[in-house]
Amino acid sequence: MDKMWSGRFSAGASSLLDDFNASIMFDRKLYQEDIEGSIVHATMLHAQGILTQDELKLIVDGLNQVKKEIESGEFEWKISDEDLHMGIEKRLTQIIGDAGKKLHTARSRNDQVAVDFRRYVLRKNKEIAKAIELLMQEILVVAKKHKDTLLPGMTHLQHAQPINFAFHLGAYLSMFKRDIERFESSYERNNISPLGCAALAGTPHNVDREKTAELLGFDSVSINCLDTVSDRDFALEILFNISTMMMHISRLSEELILWSSYEFGFVELSDEYSTGSSIMPQKKNPDVPELLRGKTGRVYGALMGLLTVMKGLPLAYNKDTQEDKEGVFDAVATAEISLEILKEAIKTMQVKAENMQKACEIGHLSATDLADYLVEKCNIPFREAHFITGRAVAKAEELGVDLSKIELKYLQEIDSRISEDVLELLDLRNSMNARDSFGGTASTQTQKQLEYFENYLNSKGE
Repeated sequence: MDKMWSGRFSAGASSLLDDFNASIMFDRKLYQEDIEGSIVHATMLHAQGILTQDELKLIVDGLNQVKKEIESGEFEWKISDEDLHMGIEKRLTQIIGDAGKKLHTARSRNDQVAVDFRRYVLRKNKEIAKAIELLMQEILVVAKKHKDTLLPGMTHLQHAQPINFAFHLGAYLSMFKRDIERFESSYERNNISPLGCAALAGTPHNVDREKTAELLGFDSVSINCLDTVSDRDFALEILFNISTMMMHISRLSEELILWSSYEFGFVELSDEYSTGSSIMPQKKNPDVPELLRGKTGRVYGALMGLLTVMKGLPLAYNKDTQEDKEGVFDAVATAEISLEILKEAIKTMQVKAENMQKACEIGHLSATDLADYLVEKCNIPFREAHFITGRAVAKAEELGVDLSKIELKYLQEIDSRISEDVLELLDLRNSMNARDSFGGTASTQTQKQLEYFENYLNSKGE
């Protein structure tokens, strides 16, 4: 009968129940948040006249000793203690005696775990956002070198129009910027203190929730205790944010996998971030982006798991909610290493601009320019211009050349209204730079986009 709640029970819990019920072997990751929360709670209890100065000193010194024991590896985590809250409180009481038993006055494990887990998630929102910034900076370094490097822009994975490589990378900078904004928004929305809500209905003790919120770094206190102790929206949000970020990482990873193949040959991943085959000596496998692509499904599973746990829970706290942490811990760890290794893979990869250029000479990327020319120069309705351009593409196919290389005489055989000036428009680089509308792929517009992202990242460091 060593449970701290065992007064109502006449028989001890079975070892099977201990194993099934306990969370201490994974929620101990929150020990720092738990000890900091307890010190702040005790400080408030003293300020409200609930603890004496001597009791406060004993509790704070004892909690700091527990923290040292945990960080040195001396602390013994026991399944029988159920969770880190009980484990820490029990050890505190062993160290300082009866004063340790007063620490839990005016709080419950329900608001205690809500504080610990929320603070952990808030911290990780900030840390992951910072890691995304570092990834963006590395992508920006590569992009700055390739504002004029032609690349076939694709739709349906088919050659569509000529773009530049920096413009393509800018699309991922846009995605990752939105990811940062989601993490920042979640931080702001969820920076609310649960401490003082106790089990579900508040406490009759004279507590100061605003003071504990301030000391713990929260912006405000929660408005409804019944909601607060059972709320895990903040955990769902970080899982959604990570899932969306990993989806973006997976899309970039898929392109790195394609680009590093012999069929594309647009990039070569460094030996540091590639692997070989156990049977085929010639192989250089893109395992890093493949694993990133695979780990995306892993974090999706964590999100769906917690959504499923929460969907049928009546108010307020239920033990089901214990299933909130392992998925979040795993998703956070996955996000952190994924961002770091993708950053390094991009930093060390070789861009093969000449192969990108050659790929642009396949697929008639400047066909749209011919159609636009017929509309603007010859005053031909677009649908007719589209048909004429299609015939020109067919002729180029017949001749075995790209439309950008076709001789004028063949175009004029198709439509006599076509003049020599069309050849300049069909040039791939001119085609790319013709798309000079705001947000377009022209090198001048790409430069503006890169400056925008650079200014954004610089503002983060201010």
